Amino acid sequence: MASQDWFEKDFYAILGVPSDADDKTIKSTYRKLAREWHPDAKPGDTAAEKKFKEIGEAYAVLSDPEQRKQYDAVRAMSRGGARFTAGGPGGGGGAGFEDVFAQMFGGGGGGGTRFTTSGGQGINIEDLLGGFGGGGQYAGGSPFGATRGPRRGRDVEARTTIDFTQAATGDTVTLQTPEGGRITTRIPAGVKDGQKIRLRGKGMPGDPGAPNGDLMLVVTVRPHPVFERDGNNLTVDLPVTFAEAALGATVTVPTLDGGTVRVKVAPGTPSGRVLRVKGRGIQTKNGTGDLLARVSIVVPQRLSDAAREAVQVLAAEEDGADPRADLLQRARE
Repeated sequence: MASQDWFEKDFYAILGVPSDADDKTIKSTYRKLAREWHPDAKPGDTAAEKKFKEIGEAYAVLSDPEQRKQYDAVRAMSRGGARFTAGGPGGGGGAGFEDVFAQMFGGGGGGGTRFTTSGGQGINIEDLLGGFGGGGQYAGGSPFGATRGPRRGRDVEARTTIDFTQAATGDTVTLQTPEGGRITTRIPAGVKDGQKIRLRGKGMPGDPGAPNGDLMLVVTVRPHPVFERDGNNLTVDLPVTFAEAALGATVTVPTLDGGTVRVKVAPGTPSGRVLRVKGRGIQTKNGTGDLLARVSIVVPQRLSDAAREAVQVLAAEEDGADPRADLLQRARE
């Protein structure tokens, strides 16, 4: 982002953190907000999508020490003694943008200073603001008469799409650089959908003597046909028969690595109960989640004569019992 845009955006307010927040606070706050405002959590909500982008933009600046330093410097300048109001006669009580720059670079008062986006006539405002942001070299400790030092290369963004299993276990991908080259990088195990991975020094080249920018890799994870992710836990729907749920049974549950585990279904298990298998979830450097199997009782579509008679016997045994009585009573309260 061009630094002049930073005058109008309070990234600390967007994340809801104080200006002296440490990196850990900024990171944890961002993760909480990203989960809350992720478009997948609010499908079709354009306001949520805009908010999610603002949160990501704020985090991209505040999580990078160099960009945060530059941003803080720009914000400090915007709160300083010089007030940037309309320049020229009748422009108000404060010093105008053009007036301030005219004094700095020897120009006349009022509207005599011109701003361009090239290195030809006039002053490049982005270069000037970049110097205020920490990129310049001040002579004698003063910004007046400062010369701009070599600029770091621009950050660039790339995207890659991987399978659910690749995201869980980690994988190596090959990316094309902005200059047409190729980069091979490792996707860490446990990466989440929408997560950004910073590849330092893999962005655009900087000025001679300055570092390259970074490559921000945005990872999209394809959904799995069986498993879903809840934090570092894996969830799966587990079909069981009425007899298995009523009488109890030991059943087979699939795992993400292609294997299986055996779990015990207790007698009288209702539909929706979650059976936990420790340590068979997503494995990351911060720990390993569990496999959560949600019981789903399967109702047979066709019954043999013998099965129908057995169900009829059961129905007769339960004659008079109303499983909805408590529901109806609570609904009237």
